[in-house]
Amino acid sequence: MAKNLLIVESPAKAKTIEGYLGKDFTVKSSYGHIRDLVKSEDAIDIANNFKQTYEVPADKKQIVSELKKLAKEADMVWLASDEDREGEAISWHLFDTLNLKDATTKRIVFHEITKPAIMAAIDNPRKINYDLVNAQQARRVLDRLVGFELSPVLWKKVKPSLSAGRVQSVAVRIIVEREREINKFQSEAAFRIVAIFGTGKQAFKAELAERYSKQEDAEKFLQDCIGADFDIKSLETKPAKRSPAAPFTTSTLQQEASRKLGYSVSRTMQIAQKLYESGHITYMRTDSVNLSETALNAAASEITSAYGDKYHQHRKYKTKSAGAQEAHEAIRPTYFNNHTIEGDNSEKRLYELIWKRAIASQMSEAQFEKTTAKISISTRKEELVANGEVMKFDGFLKVYLESNDEEDDTQTEDADNAILPPLTKGQRLDLREMTATERYSRPPARYTEASLVKKLEELGIGRPSTYAPTISTIQNRGYAVKEEREGKQRKFRVLTLKGDNIVKEERIENTGAERGKLFPTDIGAVVNDFLVQHFNGIVDFNFTAKVEKQFDEIAAGLEEWTTMIGNFYTPFHADVQSTIETADKATGVRDLGVHPEKGEKVSVRIGRYGPFVQIGENASDDNKDYKPAYASLRTGQSIETITLEEALELFKLPKVVGEFEGKPMKVAIGRFGPYISHNSAFVSLPKEIDPLDVTEEQAITLIEEKRKKDAEKLIKAFDEDPTVKVLNGRWGPYIEFGKQNVKIPKDKDPLTLTFAECKTLADADSKAPKKGGKKFAKKK
Repeated sequence: MAKNLLIVESPAKAKTIEGYLGKDFTVKSSYGHIRDLVKSEDAIDIANNFKQTYEVPADKKQIVSELKKLAKEADMVWLASDEDREGEAISWHLFDTLNLKDATTKRIVFHEITKPAIMAAIDNPRKINYDLVNAQQARRVLDRLVGFELSPVLWKKVKPSLSAGRVQSVAVRIIVEREREINKFQSEAAFRIVAIFGTGKQAFKAELAERYSKQEDAEKFLQDCIGADFDIKSLETKPAKRSPAAPFTTSTLQQEASRKLGYSVSRTMQIAQKLYESGHITYMRTDSVNLSETALNAAASEITSAYGDKYHQHRKYKTKSAGAQEAHEAIRPTYFNNHTIEGDNSEKRLYELIWKRAIASQMSEAQFEKTTAKISISTRKEELVANGEVMKFDGFLKVYLESNDEEDDTQTEDADNAILPPLTKGQRLDLREMTATERYSRPPARYTEASLVKKLEELGIGRPSTYAPTISTIQNRGYAVKEEREGKQRKFRVLTLKGDNIVKEERIENTGAERGKLFPTDIGAVVNDFLVQHFNGIVDFNFTAKVEKQFDEIAAGLEEWTTMIGNFYTPFHADVQSTIETADKATGVRDLGVHPEKGEKVSVRIGRYGPFVQIGENASDDNKDYKPAYASLRTGQSIETITLEEALELFKLPKVVGEFEGKPMKVAIGRFGPYISHNSAFVSLPKEIDPLDVTEEQAITLIEEKRKKDAEKLIKAFDEDPTVKVLNGRWGPYIEFGKQNVKIPKDKDPLTLTFAECKTLADADSKAPKKGGKKFAKKK
């Protein structure tokens, strides 16, 4: 038996490290946390200074048993979980659960998995940092108290099965408030003047700084330019430079991977975790933009070798985040001479992005020459301005250019020129064309996952380990959806001056199209309003940021964690009790108007199965038999923006669109969207088909396609029980046993399975412990 037992969080990391250490070391994985707070309400003893009760989940008992056995046999146990607070807490849980002793336990940390880093960590062990553990405990306890106390309030006052959380509720508030800004926004139109001038064979653009809100003013400007002289009034040429961005932090990596690669925040972190555990990059949860001296020297060597001395510029970046808890290094390659790696496509792309960003941060500035020409108009006092830019030295741009969150402006043409032709002061120019194009002001942009992370970071809400879980949680719980939405067509006017003629035309553009944006759901908006009204402190941006600072102070040993929790909990618990007793039920009800024919009130609200429109009032003592009419909202509709006309359209469904095989085909909208019902079977309608416009031919086609798909899916059915089937799934054949899906062992032929064999496999599957606990990559 090896003298040393080293415990890490993940099996992939264990495999990498084991290759660096000799036969004296056994390296094992804890598969993330080995214990958690018990699920019941007595997990935290509030009266006993917030003492916690932990348990080892069923799926971790075998791991704990194995680690206990190995720890007893080893002379020394090395706890090598991640270097952040979460990792420190995992080391403490291991120490406590495995009954380790101080004398035979050492804690080591490293921010990259390379042989030199691991050996340096072994040479510099320390003890468990209980300030970091307490900071993590404070976060865990506070979040459990908020969730356990707020969620039942939402069940009673809004809708069953809802949940609330300290950081997730603030994230939802940000999305809801942005959506309301957009809904209130009134777009204003103005005409933008752009001229195209010629100097011999070359042409360039110039723009008028002013915009005209009225078409008559824009037209008058163009009229005055007929026959006018255009001269270069002034020329100014000056140098400009552009500096590279700092190396990646967790937040900036998530943002840039979203912009450049289209990865979700959670996918970025999953891939980065693999790269870290394989020894390709440094630790991926960090607030720091700092690079170690070793990394700076390695980057310098690689830059001068690959590009030459003039491309290198030594830089040290300072971390802006005051509460940076991972004050170690930025995310960088472990070896700068590896421009790429072996791995799947997603791993290669993310690694290359990290490599480029880190190497560019140590490269020279890009040098430009900017020229501004001001052009006078003989018939007007205004001036046109032309800008040009020439790159004199590419510097860091040879490797990398940072993206930004600004969307492509589909409404405007770029009036800047890559390069201006040779010009001289006083030079007379030839006007080739001038346009006045109607352009509309735009509302604030909806958040993407990446821009929401940026906003949370700006507000001081959350930390590197919490961004991805927060964004996943608000989507999983139905408070926000990430989706694409089609835009609407809009007309705009264009006036074009060519020669002595002005041509007027009306064009059409698509506006408001969204891709990969976060939209609040109706239930998300209603829950947000309820929390803002009754628990404003919880969803207040300043409060959430203040709590993060308090966690930082606990981690630094400056504050006692139980005191901090106690100061929060007493008033919070009183608010919970008061709200349960006094608050009205929240439905987000909104009156839309009166039915034009029935004269009854039309309203919209949240119900048990989602948002719906209601015609008429609920039954009363005077009219107990009265039943209002109900219709569910369609995808993309919201209780905050739906109009009376749109609401009444919903009552045109269900409708019969024809017959097939002697049975009617009915189109309706249900809990999961629009569908066709036919002969007790249901077929979902594709997004591109409007349920109000479905034809008989389309309905028949969809029914036949569904039948064909189902037939291809079915391998075998059983007379003994029609709910038991052998089916073809995405990952291969499986057994559908009622509501239970059962994997078929490799040694079984799906075609020859009997009903008895299926039942035996289903019984064995229901008794087997689930392996959900091995998802170590996801931080709670």
